[in-house]
Amino acid sequence: MIRRVLIAAGVLLLGIVLFGPELAPHSATAPVAPPYSPPGTGGIFGTDHLGRDVLSRVLHGGRPLLLTSLVSAFAGAGLGAALGLFTTLARRRWVEPVLMRPLDTLAAIPPILVSLLVLAAVPNRAGLVLAVALASIPLSARVARAAAEQVRGRAHVEAAIARGERWPWLLGREILPLVAGPLAADLGLRFVTAVYLVAAAGFLGLGTSDSDWGLLIVEALPGAALQPWALLVPVAGIAILAVAANRTAERLT
Repeated sequence: MIRRVLIAAGVLLLGIVLFGPELAPHSATAPVAPPYSPPGTGGIFGTDHLGRDVLSRVLHGGRPLLLTSLVSAFAGAGLGAALGLFTTLARRRWVEPVLMRPLDTLAAIPPILVSLLVLAAVPNRAGLVLAVALASIPLSARVARAAAEQVRGRAHVEAAIARGERWPWLLGREILPLVAGPLAADLGLRFVTAVYLVAAAGFLGLGTSDSDWGLLIVEALPGAALQPWALLVPVAGIAILAVAANRTAERLT
């Protein structure tokens, strides 16, 4: 029951986030009431330290976070899965060390550090997508390789290999249908990680929007005692979105 509620909340939040700018009652940057106004004065959740409507800023900032996280998760999980599956099906011994050893090294670096290094060189939305995708590739490659190894020894797969079938045919007809579940679950986990990393980038001032949820959190911290809603609303948005995605991924395993 709790899982269904969380998933339903996540789906509802997804729709609100996607159409947030159109639903926002005010501009994300224009003051509408005195700073730190309580809920009901200037907006449902009050105003922030500059008198801007908290709800409007959250609605404007959710779409960039969601889209950046989705693109990063699909890119990282897709490239990682491709590398992991290719490594499993490759018939040359040098493929595994050449492809997987660099990924193992990358996996040893904390994801936030990878993000900071990439954003230092490419400080824009494309750089953020690249940073988060790079942090996802090694883990997705491991998941795909482990899943493919479990099915590679099955009789129908071995028979296809013995017939000399090429690896694209093996992948599409024999392997992918059997590993789709684990790959989908991994995609959900990569999305959760992407949400946290994109929000962390905003928290550190490296986001791509002036109403990024991570930026809203850091701006609300000094005045949290006066206006806690300015802090609680973006935190709750990130938490609900991540938990709902995580629960959905668990159901796919």
